[in-house]
Amino acid sequence: MPPPPPSLRVRLAGLRDAGIGAGLAALVGALAGTAGAGFLVALDVVTAARFAQPWLIAALPFAGVLMAWVYRVAGRDAERGSNLIIEQIHQPGGGVPLRMAPLVLGSTLLTHLCGGSAGREGTAVQMGGALAGGVQRALRLGPAHQSRLLSAGMAGGFGAVFGAPLAGAVFALEVLMRGRLTYRWLGPCLVAGFVGDRVCIAWGVHHADFRALAGLGDLAATPGLVVLAKAAVIGLACGLCARLFVAATHGVAKGLEHGVSKWWLRPMLGGAAVGGLAWLLGTDAYLGLGAWSPDATDPTLETVFKAGGTEPWSWLAKLGFTALTLGAGFKGGEVTPLFFIGAALGNALASPLGMSVALGAALGFVALFAGASKTPLACTLLAMELFGGAQVGAFAVACFVSYLASGAAGIYAAQRRPEGEGD
Repeated sequence: MPPPPPSLRVRLAGLRDAGIGAGLAALVGALAGTAGAGFLVALDVVTAARFAQPWLIAALPFAGVLMAWVYRVAGRDAERGSNLIIEQIHQPGGGVPLRMAPLVLGSTLLTHLCGGSAGREGTAVQMGGALAGGVQRALRLGPAHQSRLLSAGMAGGFGAVFGAPLAGAVFALEVLMRGRLTYRWLGPCLVAGFVGDRVCIAWGVHHADFRALAGLGDLAATPGLVVLAKAAVIGLACGLCARLFVAATHGVAKGLEHGVSKWWLRPMLGGAAVGGLAWLLGTDAYLGLGAWSPDATDPTLETVFKAGGTEPWSWLAKLGFTALTLGAGFKGGEVTPLFFIGAALGNALASPLGMSVALGAALGFVALFAGASKTPLACTLLAMELFGGAQVGAFAVACFVSYLASGAAGIYAAQRRPEGEGD
């Protein structure tokens, strides 16, 4: 016989719990959106200061020593960053310390002020997770709420910084385990992602209009088989590039850890290497975020969607600068540099493949991140939110091929893999 229907009391309790969960997620999203707005404003300020004072790149080695010392003195578990949040979602325990938020904010701004090649996603996700942990402790909520709130914090931070709340919600769940997606906390993540995005905008912070930059509106709504095949080629190239990026970043970190005994000397050498590479190439175009530049001839995310907007080797140059920066311990995250690297690679491959440069760059923009983070569904949704849905089939093909070609290693060491899954 079928089980009896739930009583009215049980149903009301379920609605009450859902309402409380949505309210907490909205609170976390609002906090993450506010923190994200402040962070984006400050990031623009320090980036403009670096462009105005090129000599600041000489201070990068000393900035690295300073932030390494601060994390050694006050960071403790916070130094593990996004990986700590993922671990605490999988297995709630000590939680995520609130001090992670100011630590990662200050160190990221210092990295960008002095020209380190890093991103902003890691900072946003860590601030969102730290604030979510603070809410949990302030309200004296038990460990049962920890995973849900931390996931919501990640979604709120991602949605606020990139203006992509739907992708942020799915990213917060998909990043937990390679090849697996749980819907258990999808509701709170959606609430936090959309609230974070709206609150960030309410503070007067707006995001780059990638749909206008790419100009994909005039392309056919349904990509043909030839376009899908070309998207698969770009996805394959991005998957292999993701392997190279992960290997290079981890290689720099391990090389410094095993080859340099003094903790303070590692960031100093890494910072000097970044500055030295910029001097050898005779350009500062690959320093910093890579989103914009006062020099219209510099390759950036504003030029990469146009023919001639980057050099054929720009993707490799940005990869090298970013691997040196992050491998030496500087903070900021990988995602925006990955956007640049992937878009520049797609730009370089578009003409040989006989396809639109704008579409090739847009495909690479999301596909490389999909392979490096193992989040192909979130990146497909990200493409829809940033570029529109006209070419969603091509975006999906590129993202999933990149994911399949990217190997086992990714940018998040705490991301779990199903038992028995090989490379």
